[in-house]
Amino acid sequence: MNISLVFLRTFFVILSVLFMTIYMHSIPSGNPVTNTLLGIVLGAVFGMMLIGFDRLFKRFNLRSFNIATVGIFLGYLMGQALVIVFNAILDFSSISIVLQPQTLEVIKIALFLFGTYLGTIFTLRSSDELYISIPFVRFTQASEKKKDLVVDISVLADPRIIDLASTGLLNHQLVIPRFVIKELYAQAEMGDELTKGKAKRCLEVAKKLEAIPHLELRYNDTDFPEVKDMMGKVVRLARLLDANILSSDISRVQMATIEGISVVNLHALSNALKPLMQGGELIRIKIQRYGKEPRQGVGYLEDGTMVVVNGGGDYINETIEAIVLSVKHTTSGRMIFCNVADEEGLSKEEPSEEDEDEEDL
Repeated sequence: MNISLVFLRTFFVILSVLFMTIYMHSIPSGNPVTNTLLGIVLGAVFGMMLIGFDRLFKRFNLRSFNIATVGIFLGYLMGQALVIVFNAILDFSSISIVLQPQTLEVIKIALFLFGTYLGTIFTLRSSDELYISIPFVRFTQASEKKKDLVVDISVLADPRIIDLASTGLLNHQLVIPRFVIKELYAQAEMGDELTKGKAKRCLEVAKKLEAIPHLELRYNDTDFPEVKDMMGKVVRLARLLDANILSSDISRVQMATIEGISVVNLHALSNALKPLMQGGELIRIKIQRYGKEPRQGVGYLEDGTMVVVNGGGDYINETIEAIVLSVKHTTSGRMIFCNVADEEGLSKEEPSEEDEDEEDL
């Protein structure tokens, strides 16, 4: 623990004991010794309470304090407004005659507390969008470099996002627009059977993301009714929040890039994390179908990487050992080219670029 923090805590505990002791000792009634001891006990208890509050709020930073301060101020204004409206209703009605004065005071206090709480909670939940309502006011950390990721429908349709979010890599980053959820609900109710099924799966993925601990998934209520295209709305929101876009739709990546928004593509991320194979490495692969060339077989690794095996056409539906010749990168991912390990004299020539593209298809 920081020495200065220990000093401050000890100082305030001593200060609390001193003040309470002086106050209790100054009370004319009662035994002075008893009052002094009672002051020491009360001061120590109050000092411990201060330390307890300090430990309770130790995770809060200055940004959170500023947001809470503005929230309480706005909540105070909202509470006062509700009380003023209630007083106006009393002036023009006979409620004040029917109800007791004590009941009216309780109602006013309840309205004030309700308004204060509501204003504070709304401010805390909408701190990222506060600058939209109040120009030039935005609570962001100056040293913050980690941008939020606005999620589009294509990501919710890809269950791999659940595994990625569970790693903790995307904690406090994912933002799902409300208009995306509304669109999914509309598709689940009014679309054809295929569209309904896809929309329901997307909604299930969103619920599973909500249940991931420490992910802190957030929803954003900002909408752009004048924009009809869903990706256009996502791009507008990302620009508004100064965020990036997380997408699985390769065809949409270029559109967002043109708009000046960075796009994190889930497919590209998946391909980047696939294990690399070195030439001469021995792998076991199940040959599932014939390749384009004679005696050529094709299999797939667990992550979906295509493996082309020269001589593998003789081992359809069998698991064999193969020696890696090379690894090629294509537009849809990696391809691994191998020779059957227990055969000799096989050609070590790699397929041409044209053959690779056709095999990839």
